[in-house]
Amino acid sequence: MEDVTLIVDAKGLACPMPIVRTKKAMKDIAPGSIVEVQATDQGSTADLKAWAQKAGHEYLKTVEEDQSLKHYLRVGSNDSNECKFPHVIDNKGLQSVIDGDSNFVIVDVREKHDYDEQHIQGARSIPFGELRERMHELRKDQTIYVVCRTGNRSDLAAQALADQGYHNVVNVVPGMSQWNIKGGNQR
Repeated sequence: MEDVTLIVDAKGLACPMPIVRTKKAMKDIAPGSIVEVQATDQGSTADLKAWAQKAGHEYLKTVEEDQSLKHYLRVGSNDSNECKFPHVIDNKGLQSVIDGDSNFVIVDVREKHDYDEQHIQGARSIPFGELRERMHELRKDQTIYVVCRTGNRSDLAAQALADQGYHNVVNVVPGMSQWNIKGGNQR
């Protein structure tokens, strides 16, 4: 790998913290610089790839060593505007949809072990890293509510779905970190 300008330690952190820590660390780094992000969250690969593209940075590669991942990014222009997905619903609003509507699907984009630990009843598990290959499992005529732990990974997933022609996509914020277990599943 070319000369690394900055190493960001995000080991032991779950989404969205590897991105938050990386974003903060890269704020004053010159465009073209290489940043190494060290992480242990398996979902961080898909998260950082999508975030880098959305924020105007270049995702270079990920190297797996022992129990950790090293992600390499090339810093883009610091004046890019990262935009959030415009269609959002809060947890209470999603509960109202669950209680009343029938033409929808909830897609949980967290890692499988997080889904297994706790999820919304009836939600489909499609980890964000698998979304591009599994989009065909979703119907374009249904409203798709995308959920993760905090709304950050689901924001990236909602945008990815919209970019592929899914027009009825809604990001659920704040997501599972504050989900009331009514109708949900928790082990």
